[in-house]
Amino acid sequence: MTADDPTPAPSSAQTPSEFTSTATATPVTPRPSWDVALERLAQDVLQDRRSERRWRIVKRVTWILSLLLVAIFALGSSGRVAAPSGPHTALVDLRGEISSDTEASAETLIAGLKAAFKDSAAVAVVLRINSPGGSPVQAGIVHDEIRRLKALHGKKVYVVIEEACASGAYYIAVAADEIYADKASLVGSIGVLMDGFGFTGTMQKLGVERRLMTAGENKALGDPFSPLSPKHRAHVQAMLDQIHQQFISVVKQGRGERLKQDPETFSGLFWNGEKAVELGLVDKLGSLDFVARDVIHAAEVVDYTVKENMVERLAKRFGASIGAGAVKALGSIGGIR
Repeated sequence: MTADDPTPAPSSAQTPSEFTSTATATPVTPRPSWDVALERLAQDVLQDRRSERRWRIVKRVTWILSLLLVAIFALGSSGRVAAPSGPHTALVDLRGEISSDTEASAETLIAGLKAAFKDSAAVAVVLRINSPGGSPVQAGIVHDEIRRLKALHGKKVYVVIEEACASGAYYIAVAADEIYADKASLVGSIGVLMDGFGFTGTMQKLGVERRLMTAGENKALGDPFSPLSPKHRAHVQAMLDQIHQQFISVVKQGRGERLKQDPETFSGLFWNGEKAVELGLVDKLGSLDFVARDVIHAAEVVDYTVKENMVERLAKRFGASIGAGAVKALGSIGGIR
């Protein structure tokens, strides 16, 4: 190459290969299939957990909102309808078994009765009964409170019997000034009972040994897996007879000369409404409307019955029911009715 040749000389810093390529590409190693599968699995698990977490949050929020709506509805509907300004008949319902843990408890019934007596616009109080009876203690409390409220407020109380007014329910009814029933109502059952079971023979047949230890010779009275001794039987019978006499005394006091005593009156039998009128257990046949319209002369009826709202029912179901179950588990003697 001469000085006149325009072609530049190659630089000493470059090699012929650099004219064709400035860098060599790094080869890519393919990932194993198991690694890709694990990564996808991890992603799927993570996504499922996120979805599950979101769903749990939604369920919790929905549950809380539902409880709030129920509480609002219950609190809004728990009160009774406002009484009219004019004279009216006050109504309190007694339905179902009379017991401390039912809507026919002394506490609930007395709350409604107090409200009815307190209202100055209430001309008289009607206790509408449809009950087979129940606890003599609860019935006695209600009976005594009716008599006290009558004397305090100077208002009459009428009982209207629907399907049944038996045992403890009739114990309450005789506190009223007058009792009305339907001709087919069941009335009476003036008696006391204690029920239970005995499994001593069954245990012997099965070869099961009862291991019961007590402190106090009579502590096991009524145990269904132990034989009932003559002493214990006599003790229980004496107690039942005493409660029965209390019942008889209350009926005689409440019905007075209207009661036409029969050898079977206090035997525990019950009769229909028509026969109950003949026996003096009931004054007349009549319905709620009849008593309000033609006896009290205040045809408009206002319900003062205290009704359990939804919040209270939930509380009893999930709270108090645990305690009730424990009490029932501990009790081996049947209830007195």
